[in-house]
Amino acid sequence: MARKTLQTKSEAELASYQVKQIGNTCSFHAIAVANKLLLDKEIDPAALSEKINQLWWRGRIMRVAPDWAVTPCMQVRIVRYLAKERNLPITAFFTHGTIESLDTVLSDPNTIGLITLLWLWGKAPPIYRGDSTHNYNSTAKMGGHTMILAAYDPEHQAEDQFFTPWGFINPWLANAKQLFWMRDDDFRKSWRFPLPLVVPNPLVLIQKTIKPLS
Repeated sequence: MARKTLQTKSEAELASYQVKQIGNTCSFHAIAVANKLLLDKEIDPAALSEKINQLWWRGRIMRVAPDWAVTPCMQVRIVRYLAKERNLPITAFFTHGTIESLDTVLSDPNTIGLITLLWLWGKAPPIYRGDSTHNYNSTAKMGGHTMILAAYDPEHQAEDQFFTPWGFINPWLANAKQLFWMRDDDFRKSWRFPLPLVVPNPLVLIQKTIKPLS
């Protein structure tokens, strides 16, 4: 793959969409940023999270439990719910991604790719900001995390020590001027790690449509 950035924006432009998440809201931040990038519409991720909590108690299940995880297929339901409720020209699909398909995602200005990573206890993949070697994902817990695929740069390095070619819009820091980056092997391993509700290489594609869904 050649170097590419989402919508051909600069790293600083893409990083400016990052807002620090509070609680288990990474999926809601990713969906909010996708709406901003595709439609220039503001979505409050905290308010959306609370609304999905309320709907859960009414039997509309779009997260595993209130204030808890959101699977990739649930992310699709949330986007489609937003499209219908707010009359937005946007939709979402779930697919089993490949490295080759990510090149297509980055090349399409009307598509945003949500990547969900998973890991076991003590196996969290390192995630770095900019060209720093500081690992922002040093947890020892089992977990998962959703980010927006924002860039691929085969020459990107962390302090000239190792290559970190995969760049993401990640809600771990507000007012950041840099994306968050991963090494190729770390990314591939955590992206293809399966759980019962999440198959390997989960990829949610959020796309701008010609007209709002009816």
